[in-house]
Amino acid sequence: MSDSNVHEHLDAKHDRNREQRIEGIKRWVEYIESHPPETWGPQQNAVVNDQLEAAQSVQTSASHQQHVKDVAAEILDPSDESDDAS
Repeated sequence: MSDSNVHEHLDAKHDRNREQRIEGIKRWVEYIESHPPETWGPQQNAVVNDQLEAAQSVQTSASHQQHVKDVAAEILDPSDESDDAS
């Protein structure tokens, strides 16, 4: 397989993966629109918690961990941005 074919194969694979992720998101939106938060909320929390546990089990640098904490803090407290803009 030439380099060109490898790149085309990877591009096609990335396109398929992207389409699958988008379809999964659409199914999730349909699900949360048709079920009460009491049903899907704990399910979503379980997924997020599992992702956090997986991320924590990976060895990362202290600077990367701090970056993630900083981004999370910005997401959780968007008022910081409006304070900066004034």
